[in-house]
Amino acid sequence: MQTNNIQKVGQVAVPVLDITRSIHFYKDVLGLQLLFNTDNMAFLNCNGLRILLSLPEKDEYTKASSIIYFQVENITEAYEELKDRGVAFIDSPHIIAKMEGTETWMVFYKDSEGNTHALMSEVAAS
Repeated sequence: MQTNNIQKVGQVAVPVLDITRSIHFYKDVLGLQLLFNTDNMAFLNCNGLRILLSLPEKDEYTKASSIIYFQVENITEAYEELKDRGVAFIDSPHIIAKMEGTETWMVFYKDSEGNTHALMSEVAAS
């Protein structure tokens, strides 16, 4: 069943244990724009998608992270650049799927708080 009420993802929340450390990682290492922050949360912009870094309100939310897939044009270049900045990658860029002349590539990493996220790139199949 499809609904016409949902238009887009407006915000993704990521639980963090240290606001200062996580702001540094997402702003200075990944290069996202910091919109504003308080003592227990920070809002960043990723090309119109808002990322909320937040200290969990309850212990049960401490490791309840979703995986954010950051789209990049050239996954190999982005991987090398972020690796040079100290990002802890779990694997190397690899192909996930080929669909209708398009290859989807991904590489997974850990952020400063231990959350798993990924870079993804969709390119014309070779």
